[in-house]
Amino acid sequence: MSKEDVGITVSKNEDFSEWYTQVVLKAKLADYAPVKGLIVLRPDGYSIWESLRSTFDKKFAKNGIRNGFLPILIPESLLGKEQKHFAGFNPEVFWVTHSGTNVIGDKLALRPTSETLAYTMYSKWIQSWRDLPLKINFWNTALRAEIKATKPFLRTSEFLWQEGHTVHTTQEEAEKEVMKILEIYKNTVEEELAIPVTIGKKSEKEKFVGAVYTTTMESIMPDGKALQMGTSHFLGQNFSKPFEVKFADKDNVEHFAWQTSWGVSWRLIGAMIMTHGDDKGLVLPPNVAPTQVVIVPIYKNDEGKEKVLFKVDEIKNNLESKGIRVYVDDRSELSPGYKFNDWELKGVPLRIEIGPKDIEKQSMVVAKRYNREKAALSCNEVEKISTILDEIQKEMLKNAKEQARKNTTDISEYIEFKSKIEDGGFLNAPWCGKLECEEKIKEETGADIRVIPFGSENSNLKCVYCQEQSVSIPIFARGY
Repeated sequence: MSKEDVGITVSKNEDFSEWYTQVVLKAKLADYAPVKGLIVLRPDGYSIWESLRSTFDKKFAKNGIRNGFLPILIPESLLGKEQKHFAGFNPEVFWVTHSGTNVIGDKLALRPTSETLAYTMYSKWIQSWRDLPLKINFWNTALRAEIKATKPFLRTSEFLWQEGHTVHTTQEEAEKEVMKILEIYKNTVEEELAIPVTIGKKSEKEKFVGAVYTTTMESIMPDGKALQMGTSHFLGQNFSKPFEVKFADKDNVEHFAWQTSWGVSWRLIGAMIMTHGDDKGLVLPPNVAPTQVVIVPIYKNDEGKEKVLFKVDEIKNNLESKGIRVYVDDRSELSPGYKFNDWELKGVPLRIEIGPKDIEKQSMVVAKRYNREKAALSCNEVEKISTILDEIQKEMLKNAKEQARKNTTDISEYIEFKSKIEDGGFLNAPWCGKLECEEKIKEETGADIRVIPFGSENSNLKCVYCQEQSVSIPIFARGY
């Protein structure tokens, strides 16, 4: 038996990091590539990404956003046009310096993000107010040298993501776009991945380099660490000016445009694994599961086999006609028990077990992965499977919300803050808005401001660090 056939050998509660790595590898979502910092996405892992991509594409299209493609190489001269932006990414950039044995004149960066390249093109494409708004999304990869330990889906030197770049005639229109995208992100993550998120703004210290401000969605993972799930940035005219993204208005007066950029990555898959997985392995929300239902036929002889497989085929066809993704595990060399464990490890939301005795009773056994409940279901009630999958999706979000609530604490005293942060979790703590306090808290506790939730501004409390008047109640946490 190969190493990857063995189940999860550590508990999620006892060694979260090792548990996570084992789930990724043994559930066959991804594997480590020969180059340090890179991973290979296997079909099930890629299928989850394709599902998310499909959902986002439909929502983007409704918002007037179309897809485009950008090359991966960016000249150094372009990357340096917006100085703050360049300085922020420079330590992480991979550089191409040679073509064969020939030295390249202007070094080429492997895309860490595409603002500079996209806006060089936008400056050519946009002439008049009639060309706006321009809304393009790019599905691609980004490369950033990951100097910390590689963590599949969370910290890799190359990652799959989408990055959207929009251009508008007014500040108001651009800021509305920022919020529309953030809402699309929030709804998709909660509805498809069953992960609750908190949305709000980043602090000045934590915002995207080159942005006027950054909005974000953050989640708390079961190990008490925060994970940034996606960001939507208001760029103002910070890029339109150096890149000369201009338009002539109706009176033929030239103006610099207003811009946004926004993105999510395959980090969302990592969040899903951590939020829902258990000691048996992966637990997939039905909406994104590559296989939603696995049917395991059980029989002892050829006569029983024929009857069972006939019924299994009937059930499979019925489910597939309703758009349910089904797989029949008819591997004859493996025992039913082995198959059950195998599919639990892979996180398939629903398992149907059916044997000769079940057929006599005109029933089947239905096992839910997320809570491991088993129940008998009449073969005449196959249509209920769709409802069961919907219920599983809702229950998984409900459970994740409760898990997040238990991992969130209101704090007003710094002594309590320092003690509580050792347990992990989200800490809601008032803050005066000063960079010095933010930096001191980070320096002394390792916690940073993850998000300033919308509606938490204008607090009447005292800053948790300096005890001066606070301006908001951000969420502090240690993060990935």
